[in-house]
Amino acid sequence: MSPPSPPASSPNPAPNPAPKGAPRPAPRRRAEGRGSLGRPGADLRRLPTGLDLRNVRLVEGVRAAFAFGVVILINIWVQWPPLLTMALAANLACFCDNGGPMRVRLRVLTAFSLLGGLLWAGLGLLQPLGLLVVVPVSCALIFACSYVRVWSVQAQSAGNVLVVVLCIALDRPLTLEQAGIVALMFAAGGLWATLLALVIWRLHPYRPAHRAVAEVWHGLARLCGDLERLVALPAPDADAFDGHARGHRRGVRASIEAARTMILDLARSRERVSERTAQALLRLESAEQIFSALIAVSELIDSRPDARRRALAKTFLRRLRPLLVTIARAIRDDASLDLARLERSIARAAEDLSEDPTLARLADRIVGRVRMGAKLSTPEGYRPGGTLTDGRSLDRWTRYWEPLRQNFTPASPNLRHALRATAVAAPALAATLTYAGAFTHWLVMTVVLTMQPFYAATWQRALERIGGTVLGGLAGAVLAYYATTPLVEAGLILVLSVVGFAARQISYGFFVTCLTPLVVLLVELLEPGHSSWEIVGMRAGFTVLGGLIAVASCLLLWPIWEPDQVRQELRRALKAHAGFAEAVLLAVPGEARDAVVLARARTAGLALNDLEAALSRALQQPRAGSHPEVEAAMVADATLRRISARLSVLRHAPEAGAPEAEAWRAWIAATLAALGEDRPLPERPVLDRGQSLARLVSQVDLLSGTLRPGELRAIDGVGPEAGIGVRDERAVPVRADGRRPPPGLSTAAGRWPGRRHAGRRSDRRRPARTGSDPAAGRRHSRPSPNRPRPGMANASSPAPAPGPAWPRRRTGRRRRACDYRARSWRSPRVCV
Repeated sequence: MSPPSPPASSPNPAPNPAPKGAPRPAPRRRAEGRGSLGRPGADLRRLPTGLDLRNVRLVEGVRAAFAFGVVILINIWVQWPPLLTMALAANLACFCDNGGPMRVRLRVLTAFSLLGGLLWAGLGLLQPLGLLVVVPVSCALIFACSYVRVWSVQAQSAGNVLVVVLCIALDRPLTLEQAGIVALMFAAGGLWATLLALVIWRLHPYRPAHRAVAEVWHGLARLCGDLERLVALPAPDADAFDGHARGHRRGVRASIEAARTMILDLARSRERVSERTAQALLRLESAEQIFSALIAVSELIDSRPDARRRALAKTFLRRLRPLLVTIARAIRDDASLDLARLERSIARAAEDLSEDPTLARLADRIVGRVRMGAKLSTPEGYRPGGTLTDGRSLDRWTRYWEPLRQNFTPASPNLRHALRATAVAAPALAATLTYAGAFTHWLVMTVVLTMQPFYAATWQRALERIGGTVLGGLAGAVLAYYATTPLVEAGLILVLSVVGFAARQISYGFFVTCLTPLVVLLVELLEPGHSSWEIVGMRAGFTVLGGLIAVASCLLLWPIWEPDQVRQELRRALKAHAGFAEAVLLAVPGEARDAVVLARARTAGLALNDLEAALSRALQQPRAGSHPEVEAAMVADATLRRISARLSVLRHAPEAGAPEAEAWRAWIAATLAALGEDRPLPERPVLDRGQSLARLVSQVDLLSGTLRPGELRAIDGVGPEAGIGVRDERAVPVRADGRRPPPGLSTAAGRWPGRRHAGRRSDRRRPARTGSDPAAGRRHSRPSPNRPRPGMANASSPAPAPGPAWPRRRTGRRRRACDYRARSWRSPRVCV
């Protein structure tokens, strides 16, 4: 069998097979491992449970340990039990402090200190009234604590910790005098931690913003390094480039938006733009423009497997990556750079690229932004004391009531989450109050804190919490065995507190592993008389039970069906890319165009991130990963990534403005808009599309064939293209009767990607009927979009000879044959 033909839009023929005895090319390195919350991996099917060691916060851990460790030491000396309540409040207040602007932190920590004391005292007074009073009041409070996540991440953390306070408060009833002491001591502990964090031991106020911007530059360096690895591959690999796009472009875009949110919050809290804020904004803007140009470089490498271009790109990327790392470290450490020495390296990065004008223009743009990011100067237009667009202070209605109103709808995941947590907590509260025990509150605590708005997040949180609790509990029991005096226990508590708080942002599972020994020792200190192994066993048992209840409730109570979310996010991504294409291809050149293109490129990138987040959740949900709409969206996501990259190239390629390409540019934007707005596809132009738009048109054809298989549009070309249809740079063969198969359908060699096909007997297909029967070949299977098919032609080869029609595919025990030809991505599969 002859080797597969090269892509239809590629100007170079396929390389000849290696002769016998020649060394084999080095195997491609595995794209990306398991991602983390801050750095999502390339494989959407894998949970992001990896460790992010860059987020170690040792100083914050020492400060948190000092906040309640001092109170514990005072209690050992004076032996007054209310001081333990104060120490617990100081400990919990540190969990609420996620950093950010000083005013926001002050509001959150003060509100938690006061509300926590009132909550503990009030529930202690209500407990003697019985279940008919305590359970409804507690459920209402749990609903409120779960719903405040619509405000901010800080409010979400405070709400979760208030649920912990609620569960602890229901352990024992309080008299009026005891309730007053508890309320005062809890407020005193929380305010002491607030005073320590914001006044006495205040960390650098700009450090979180600097760290966020530095992470963006580190992400660019990682993207550049992985792109250099792809350039070094012996041949272009579509799967590798798709994994690169999902693993790095998604992470860099997310880090850019996180840094932008942090800087804007800082500017709003001060109601002006200081010099340091202006520097952070300039560096972030430079990084975003470098990011856009690197996307264009990756598209140049992927679209044209030219050895000389790949060599030039590899040299440029090898010189660029150390510059990005150097600037990232300088931003993170707030250090000055030797600009004279760095300037030589910056100027050398773009040398010797004149053979490839497009690559040279991109390299010059990247080098200019690198130079700007290294200067650490205040840019024009951002003066200290000036104003910032969208940086003005928000009024109370917009800040507090508008998010509550907008999310108070049955379609809101936040409202469903709050209702689900309340409904599940009610029977758990009734059971734990009826069969009271020293540790029963852990059941309600685990159920509410493990449950998340989406099933995939709940499943991941349950796995990490259960695994971390078991491992940490064993370590805590061993440590408690050797802690024979209160002073030794206090010392271990301080050390474990430093480790636990320092590891809070590394990974949730690692954080729970470090936190559980601290909980075991605190319980022994606050509740003497219990064995450490008893504490570990009870906590592990309630954690496993609560995790299972949380996971089951996400599937049974008001579930969010992820294929529906995927459909909505896909439509948003299509509309965003239609706007991006319109700005790049149809807007009049000028400064206004550059601003519009940058804004719409950002919108398109965010829409793709949201689509991939929905796809990742869908792949974790039972029976949703093999849903036809999810599988189609996976192909559409990869295609949209390539369309976005090609549009980034056309921003810097003047040949895209050729007059003869005017009709094709309008057709591209109109087709993307029609796909996103559920309108009929426009007619294809009959003019020559030009070399600069050939690849983009092929990608739009693939997208249309994937999402609208019933609306096949033949490619009306000239010369060799007249007999074939091009999809994703691969040719679709013409059938024996002269008709083309619907886009998205494959030959006998292909199959649709997904887990549901692995190992099935239906993969062993038999040839279908041939001849003049009009029903022959009507039932097909879907193709993998990342592999060329044997027997396909390209633009430089003649049309294939008539052969067998496409095979009949049988699936399931009933051997149903499914007709995909009349199915769109919005309609259910039609089986005949």
